Amino acid sequence: MNSLILAQGLPIDETLSTYSDLAFRTSFAIYVLALVASLIYYAGFRVEKVSPRQLAGAGGPGLTESTSLTDTGDEDRASAGNVRWARIAQLFVTIAFVFSASSLVLRGVATDRFPLGNMYEFILATTVLAVGTGLVFLRKPALQVAWPFVLAPVLLLLFFGGTHLYSEAAPVVPALRSYWLPIHVTIISLGSGILLIPGVVSIMYLLRVWQPQGQEKGWATRLTRPLPAAETLDRLAYRTTVIGFPIYSVGILLGAVWAESAWGRFWGWDPKETASFISWVLYAGYLHARATSGWGPKKAAWINIAGFVVLAFNLFFINIVVSGLHSYAGLN
Repeated sequence: MNSLILAQGLPIDETLSTYSDLAFRTSFAIYVLALVASLIYYAGFRVEKVSPRQLAGAGGPGLTESTSLTDTGDEDRASAGNVRWARIAQLFVTIAFVFSASSLVLRGVATDRFPLGNMYEFILATTVLAVGTGLVFLRKPALQVAWPFVLAPVLLLLFFGGTHLYSEAAPVVPALRSYWLPIHVTIISLGSGILLIPGVVSIMYLLRVWQPQGQEKGWATRLTRPLPAAETLDRLAYRTTVIGFPIYSVGILLGAVWAESAWGRFWGWDPKETASFISWVLYAGYLHARATSGWGPKKAAWINIAGFVVLAFNLFFINIVVSGLHSYAGLN
């Protein structure tokens, strides 16, 4: 306890705090460039049929620098757009990820605490983990068209966090001075960051179902033509949810343990606890529906999107619009 009090009494390193803010602004600017590059690639995407001979010799002379194969079937789709823009977007995303992660680390070192003490830091951590998940799961050329759908909410959250929820580097409020803070909040951030990907991918899946591959028509043709096959999107949404849901569940359970230690009860139906339970039920319902033949992937995708909406509202906005025991949004 004495060491904890001593740690809280240490002065804030203003230099590192300034570097953290600079890294945050730099990452935001580079994410914007990544979004622009990914949109150029998306807008220039055209579909070509690749011959069996080219498929058999993938990587040989049949495939040029402007061709990228997918895994969507016998007549694989290839981008006739300039693949350089996809590579540029991927490079920008990687650089911005490094800067945003550095911003989070520098904030922690500057304050000599775990950098998850307010909503600004929580949003930064969650977006770092979401983009990291995207870098892992969106490596295939067929899935790189998903970056505009991922970067748009990431930039929205970063803008909101960096303007309306920004907090100066400082010690946390007394209620958060616990070893449970890095454990509970880190796991929740990780699960939430991973679950952002299937939420976005389920939206893409419904767009693809609405405009089947190769049958795009009307005003939405240019929007939906670059999308991968519905089966590919459905499989990606399911796999990432299978990974993110258990992590999110563990985060909720550990939060209940922390609540018992801090408030003398495991569960009290605080607004944040209630919304967490609703999102947990929706994600459990999605996994059940996805594994049950009677539901079908389309209905399951709607449940997944509902879970994503409740999760986002709970994690990023309920602290602002609802007063409760978890209301530490802009406090230091």
